[in-house]
Amino acid sequence: MKLDSMYQDIILDHYRNPHGKGLRDGDAEVHHVNPTCGDEITLRVKLDGSTVVDVSYESQGCSISQASASVMNDLVVGRTVGEAQAVQEAFLELMQSKGQGEGDEEVLEDAVAFAGVSKYPARVKCALLGWMAWKDATAKALAEHPAVEHPAVTD
Repeated sequence: MKLDSMYQDIILDHYRNPHGKGLRDGDAEVHHVNPTCGDEITLRVKLDGSTVVDVSYESQGCSISQASASVMNDLVVGRTVGEAQAVQEAFLELMQSKGQGEGDEEVLEDAVAFAGVSKYPARVKCALLGWMAWKDATAKALAEHPAVEHPAVTD
């Protein structure tokens, strides 16, 4: 099986069987829209101290934005905010590689399947929609609960 075909299968599997879909209780909620194509996501993040204990979302849009949100859920839930942020930054770097990056499979796991998406600037926004929503919701949750020590979420 060719690598591109395997990556397509990973994306389609996450699209058909999304992880984390369905809004649940959270500490913060954001709504993001990709104005280019109309994809939308409402995302909630729940933290326990500095650990991401849940990410839930409702979304509509293309298979890339839907699958990317599912993969993101797998990669951030159960990690500290700092660890999850490092994964988000690695994914952003992959998406900004314009098809030149492969991504570190040990860090990105199934998210490396989106490497080919980085060749298409219009599709990069689709792949990043859920990740940017997670970043904003996490920053909002941290700001609303300052009594708990959290690592800083950076731009």
